[in-house]
Amino acid sequence: MSMPDPEPIELYRRMVLIREFELRAINERKSGLIPGFIHSCVGQEATAVGACAALRADDVITSTHRGHGHLIAKGGEPKYMMAELAARSTGYCGGKGGSLHMTDFDLGILGANGIVAGGIPVAVGAALAFQMRGEDRVALAFFGDGAVNEGAFHEAANLAGLWKLPVIFFCENNLYGEGTPQHRQAPVPDLSIRSAGSGFPGVIVDGNDVLAVFEATREAVERARMGGGPTFIEGKTYRFRGHYEGDPMVYRSREEMAEWRQRCPVAAHRKWLEESEGVEPATLTALEAEVHESLDEAVAFAAASPAPAPETALDGVYGDTHGGRVF
Repeated sequence: MSMPDPEPIELYRRMVLIREFELRAINERKSGLIPGFIHSCVGQEATAVGACAALRADDVITSTHRGHGHLIAKGGEPKYMMAELAARSTGYCGGKGGSLHMTDFDLGILGANGIVAGGIPVAVGAALAFQMRGEDRVALAFFGDGAVNEGAFHEAANLAGLWKLPVIFFCENNLYGEGTPQHRQAPVPDLSIRSAGSGFPGVIVDGNDVLAVFEATREAVERARMGGGPTFIEGKTYRFRGHYEGDPMVYRSREEMAEWRQRCPVAAHRKWLEESEGVEPATLTALEAEVHESLDEAVAFAAASPAPAPETALDGVYGDTHGGRVF
């Protein structure tokens, strides 16, 4: 069954929520509520929202160290995410996973991952489970351009292509692996051609156009559900902030950053809504105000939540569903 077109305003709401969540988290880290590092996805909102809009609720994703946007796009609740960032017991992982490891099997979020390419084999394993059970579910793995050079990517892609697994390889190509530009880490400018060696198609999409991302992902998902196997989607995008908060960003020019800011996915979709769909600016401004209010509530929830109790330190170290089914 083909996915219906998502409501364009809902796509905008999700992108605004991701953008503002990231900016709020950055501020709360400065204020002391959130410990540790933050790797924000400001500028990459369209890839997360467009891709997840093409998935069903029972499909699954794996994420990365820059994964807050993926979780929100898949249905993650900002207050539980904020609580996790703040290391509070009400967070998605009880305050023990932090920014890099948020997980919610009920939402089909099999985990963010601090290891480059670490989530790709997990998504392929989930796709194998779906195939073996005869289910028409799909797994989607988000990863960055640097992950395409990791052995885990190539091994997973090889098996996925060999067995025609229902998995989407979604590369958010923001042109940099930490501080290394793509041309210094890969011999080809278009990473999607790597899929040819594993026997499945690769496509390129404007990663700052949420509607284009949705269409490309929907086509790949429908192909996977029908037994056609994997697709590699390369979303060309850009992160507006550093690899991590505090990154001096000496590896890229101000001119380059200014040029990409002119292609902001959130601003572009708002302009399209106003000019092509006739949406009143006041409607979108009210939506933005609602997002800010929800984030105020999320921060208050996190701040009021307790830290994990010392006696729970070993909870979750060993699984209590050995041999059981978790997704």
